[in-house]
Amino acid sequence: MSVNVNRSVSDQFYRYKMPRLIAKVEGKGNGIKTVIVNMVDVAKALNRPPTYPTKFFGCELGAQTQFDAKNDRYIVNGSHEANKLQDMLDSFIRKFVLCPECDNPETDLHVNPKKQTIGNSCKACGYRGMLDTRHKLCTFILKNPPENDSGSVKKEKEKKNRKKDKENGSSSGEAGNHNDIDAPEAVDRDDDDEDWAEETTEEAQRRRMEEISEHAKNLTLTEDLEKTLEERVNMFYNFVKQKKEDGAIDTADKEILTEAERLDVKAMGPLILSELLFDENIRDQIKKYKRHFLRFCHNNKKAQKYLLGGFECLVKLHQAQLLPRVPIVLKDLYDADLLEEDVILAWAEKVSKKYVSKELAKEIHAKAAPFVKWLKEAEEESEGSDEEDDEEDENVEVVYSSSARELKVETVKPEKSDNKEDDDIDIDAI
Repeated sequence: MSVNVNRSVSDQFYRYKMPRLIAKVEGKGNGIKTVIVNMVDVAKALNRPPTYPTKFFGCELGAQTQFDAKNDRYIVNGSHEANKLQDMLDSFIRKFVLCPECDNPETDLHVNPKKQTIGNSCKACGYRGMLDTRHKLCTFILKNPPENDSGSVKKEKEKKNRKKDKENGSSSGEAGNHNDIDAPEAVDRDDDDEDWAEETTEEAQRRRMEEISEHAKNLTLTEDLEKTLEERVNMFYNFVKQKKEDGAIDTADKEILTEAERLDVKAMGPLILSELLFDENIRDQIKKYKRHFLRFCHNNKKAQKYLLGGFECLVKLHQAQLLPRVPIVLKDLYDADLLEEDVILAWAEKVSKKYVSKELAKEIHAKAAPFVKWLKEAEEESEGSDEEDDEEDENVEVVYSSSARELKVETVKPEKSDNKEDDDIDIDAI
């Protein structure tokens, strides 16, 4: 009996099917084990080596696994029910088979042991991205890449060797040597013809072209990471710029983050986004593209520093409009959770000429001074209010804490007067 590969899809005409997992318990006592009888067939339907889901079961159950590829026996130590393993297989499929964009299982894994990365590409929608390698199975995959991936690398090496042989043959002037080289070339051409002559239908040709393009994408994925930081930043810039020109930038926040992670330039992302998405109307644009920046800046202080650098560059471009509004824009970025308090305070302590001239940087810091002062005083007062709250009962503390948050957005003077009133009340109480 077959089931849908993606079992969250209830459509009985769903085209992607796999056999229902069959488990057989063998042995007794300490030697008890579960043999997954049809693991080869299940793995074939998922386009993954049978060792991957078996090892995944072992990782999830904390059990040892055994592989006997010659006899098609894939074993997980311990007694485990088929239904439990089937549910666990769904988790494997979600993490390592289904495309994160279109949820189709037409994906391939591309392992780069040198960079310790696992790429994921979808033949259905063209998605390219990197897998999260924190799961224990990823260590096993990096050490045991899929055969199709390692095979493609081997074919590339063979093609290079044949190309060298041709060059050596053409440069040789002796007829005997030329004939010696021609013979294996003819055999190679026959092998290629047999491979391409298996199917001649339009669907088969389209499928082969897709495989070629996916292989090219995989090679590109590896080659891109070997480029210099400047080249990778330029690639990311062009990627975001193209999304903007295509009118797809508003909903492309997830794709932009994925591309930045693929090129290993995530921290510098806000610097590029600031240049492409912000202008003199930055206050409105912060609201519009908040989600894009949050994907980079959330809990990432390095990315927040680059965002401040991008803002300085923007002030340089629109100095007349933005220089007077520096404190307001900084507060907008702070209120949108794109900048954390300690990052702003650290930035304010030192004037840098990394992004703009020293003179302009000083002007920007001078304009930002009122906001920085407000931030410091609000921090001091919130610390003082926390100490007072500790002396009061729990109910009063909750009410006071919520009002303090509202006061934080207001000017400092009313807060000072409130504190004086609180002091008077305390004295009367005594």
